[in-house]
Amino acid sequence: MITFFISPIGLGHATRDVAICDQISSIIEEEILIITGKPSADIFSTYGYKVLDLYATHNFDVNRSMELASIKRWVLNYIFFYKKCKSIAREVMESNEDCKIVSDEDFASIAVGEKKSKKRILITDILETHFLNGTFSFLETRMNKSLHNMIKGCDRVIVPDYGDDKDNLLYVGPIVRNLSNTNRDALRKRFEMDKPTIVVTIGGTAAGKYLIEMLIKAFKNLLGKRDMQLIVASGPSLRVTETGNTNIRNVGFVSNVHEFIYAADLVVSLAGRSTIDESIVYGTPGIFIPIRNHFEQEQNAKRLGYRYDDIFKLESLIEEKMRETTDKRNILQNGAGPAAKAIVETLKES
Repeated sequence: MITFFISPIGLGHATRDVAICDQISSIIEEEILIITGKPSADIFSTYGYKVLDLYATHNFDVNRSMELASIKRWVLNYIFFYKKCKSIAREVMESNEDCKIVSDEDFASIAVGEKKSKKRILITDILETHFLNGTFSFLETRMNKSLHNMIKGCDRVIVPDYGDDKDNLLYVGPIVRNLSNTNRDALRKRFEMDKPTIVVTIGGTAAGKYLIEMLIKAFKNLLGKRDMQLIVASGPSLRVTETGNTNIRNVGFVSNVHEFIYAADLVVSLAGRSTIDESIVYGTPGIFIPIRNHFEQEQNAKRLGYRYDDIFKLESLIEEKMRETTDKRNILQNGAGPAAKAIVETLKES
């Protein structure tokens, strides 16, 4: 049995792992068991996988202005969360001695698997963290040292990014789910996108509430200049009050938000890795606003030319990006296939 231990923080880990699991199932006939927490567990259940909803979700504490609040407290809470996950992973492995471990940034399962001398495959785009500085930076230094040792000790580390393979690191490029239909016109008809369409998505947490509010404000200001529609995919953790505007539609939590992104003319999102990768692979223009002080999101956004303060420039950014939109889409290579192949080959090695 292949056992995927998946971080329940956000939805990005789940969406890329669904893509990998689908590819694995096309290569070999072996049962796949998913260990995660909500809302990731719901995604896998939708796709028909066997899921154990065991991890309690550990979300970022984000204030009203979308700024990571009390980073030191978050790191300390993460340490407690990590210890709980280790206990859960240990129980899972002890109840199934033959489980083959694949972990998507669930470092607790990697640590337990190492103690039990199990083969370990890690999926991650984080090779070290940069949350803390000053007095408490020693905590992060210790965490990064442990992280480096975990990565070095894995049989294979799959990085969903572009780069040069080195040692046990394999760069496969962005990993996204396959589309049920690559005919964009057919998807637009199915999703009732009958005019230029913006999709805003914030993933599995409520951290992007401020982004949605600022985008709706900018969108309403732009309606006087051009006829557009806005689709709000608010996710499983946030309820959006109806705006009363017929050009704005809230679809809440949809398991196929990636297809909405492909069909749209523009996607606006937090700077989480999965939505950025979907934008890149599907060829949909995007605007990505990071949570302030969230090093990973700020790094992701910077690579694409965005920063937190762009949340106050959404009107001009939307106008600029909507001019770039083209009906012709070149779908780039999906890293899910190479990732699945590497997992299967690594698990077969003696």
